[in-house]
Amino acid sequence: AKIVQVPAMPGVDPEMQEWSFFMLMEHNAIVNRSISALVEHLVNGSPMAEAGKIDPKTDRLPRNSAGLEQIEQFRKSVEDHLKMSSGLKRLRKTPTKRHPIFGEFDAHQWHCMFGFHLMLHFKQARLIAKGSKEQGSYPD
Repeated sequence: AKIVQVPAMPGVDPEMQEWSFFMLMEHNAIVNRSISALVEHLVNGSPMAEAGKIDPKTDRLPRNSAGLEQIEQFRKSVEDHLKMSSGLKRLRKTPTKRHPIFGEFDAHQWHCMFGFHLMLHFKQARLIAKGSKEQGSYPD
């Protein structure tokens, strides 16, 4: 639950550099659910689930009070995405939805973003777990 400062790194905005591990898990669960809702919406043409209707500038940020429950929420968000996406017929050449940084993404690109986003924050998680104050030190 301790907030740890990490150095600037790709994918970690300044407001994300002082989070606890639980805050990071909450952020990832929020983004995971949003990406899952977007993928399902783009593939099936179904109405966008509430989880997909987030403002990427504000709604992706965790609460300072995030606790141990976020581990289960994160795990569930990954399992739900894998279950949902494994049942989809096709991910490529669907309608698109704009990513706030990278532009228009189809369902396949959003599905790839799911893992890419987690990869970016895995480095941050390792630094938080170390309690690192090593500016400029990046984990493998």
